[in-house]
Amino acid sequence: MITLNLPEESLLALHLEPGKAEAEIRLVAAIKLFELGKLSTGAAAQFAGLPVPVFVTLMSHYGVSPFNQSPADIAEDIDRAARRQ
Repeated sequence: MITLNLPEESLLALHLEPGKAEAEIRLVAAIKLFELGKLSTGAAAQFAGLPVPVFVTLMSHYGVSPFNQSPADIAEDIDRAARRQ
């Protein structure tokens, strides 16, 4: 577990309530890590604590397309989904 100490002013500037800040920061970090190619869609969704369909939908709110994955990333997501069934 990682703990971030954020100044209250930062939360106010970002229009985040303290109770919702963790989820928002995790989501934004997961989206950026996906965008940088550090995480697959499935891994980023897990990082954000969300189901993949919800995560993919929220990505569009930040102007990020879920379709910039490599074939290896897509295969990884398919394998991960198959193991869950």
